[in-house]
Amino acid sequence: MSSTESRVPIVECVALTKVFQDFWGRDKVLAVDRLDMEIQPGEVFGLLGPNGSGKSTTIKMLLGLLYPTSGVARVFGRPPTDTAVKSRIGFMPEESYLYRYLNAYETLDYYGRLFKLDRVERRRRTEQLIEMVGLKRAGKRSVGTYSKGMARRIGLAQALINDPDLLILDEPTTGLDPVGTRQIKDVIETLGQRGKTILLCSHLLADVEDVCDRVAIMYGGRRQALGAVAELLERRDVTEITVRDIDDAAIEKVRKVVREAGSEVIDVHHPTDRLEALFLRVVTQAQREKLQTSGAESGRGVSEFLGGKGVESASLIDSLVQAGQHVVEAPAGAPEAPHEAPRVQADVVEKLRKDVAAPAVAQPRTEPVEAPIPPRKPDKAVLDRLLSGGAAAGDESKPASPPNTEG
Repeated sequence: MSSTESRVPIVECVALTKVFQDFWGRDKVLAVDRLDMEIQPGEVFGLLGPNGSGKSTTIKMLLGLLYPTSGVARVFGRPPTDTAVKSRIGFMPEESYLYRYLNAYETLDYYGRLFKLDRVERRRRTEQLIEMVGLKRAGKRSVGTYSKGMARRIGLAQALINDPDLLILDEPTTGLDPVGTRQIKDVIETLGQRGKTILLCSHLLADVEDVCDRVAIMYGGRRQALGAVAELLERRDVTEITVRDIDDAAIEKVRKVVREAGSEVIDVHHPTDRLEALFLRVVTQAQREKLQTSGAESGRGVSEFLGGKGVESASLIDSLVQAGQHVVEAPAGAPEAPHEAPRVQADVVEKLRKDVAAPAVAQPRTEPVEAPIPPRKPDKAVLDRLLSGGAAAGDESKPASPPNTEG
């Protein structure tokens, strides 16, 4: 990115407005109303608001999926409909619309092809991303068998396959357990430190508070507040002093000093830990004890290629080495190597030992298929009664009536 381009806001909205009309062309819903907003390079920006406040509509206009009714939207200094900016954007929608019969490796390989990545680079990025989002064990399973949380993980991976300069995340933690939520927030923080520009759209305030540099709060299609998180949350009418545990006598002395200064002590209490921190400690301890789980695993950190340098930064020697390694490796679609079998057998033995009623872990790339319901053989007696005329039809209708219980 040139120095001139780096001074241009990555995202710029000037009086951006979107009005949805009915069939007759009459104004029906004012979704976004004269929105002014800028996102600077390397900034993690949060777009907050309740459902229906215009967040998703704004994102769709920034992606070029909707045309604004009035106003201007620019991405990298260009209109969102300019195809030149598409390859520099990664988008994770609120619902991950993926091909359910492809597995995780095939899904990322497909999106890598759309961005015209060569085979070696696609394979390298796919391996790193699947490990990053914790789907190494479930990578050979069809995406259609994933839970919602696992689908969100692979959705994040596909948004990063092109190493985007702008990452747009719409409700990224929806459906994730607390461990997955914490990992997603860690990924966002790390990408921000590496210079990525991130637009995080959410109504979960804790997620935005933890990772964003600045936030905009929307309501009714309008921007109601804008600023740095620390500035917006600061309470200037209250001063908080944190000390280590002290006895009651010392507390009374503090109260006396505060009263002499013309103020008062509002509350004295021991701080409590956040529920998220407690949950993460419990799960981390269980992982250290190597307890079995069939769900998603913990991620392994942010992928190395997500540094904003792109494929061009690799040296010629590195490319030749990667190409040589790729020749001797099995293709992405090949069956698992024989050394995978003991792991599957161990899972089965563990399930039998615990007397779990669930079936054993399925073999890789095998999707359960529900057997068709066999057709019912027609009842000949019923057909004879239906064909015999009105009297038989009347008899047939009698069972539908409630039985007569009178004497």
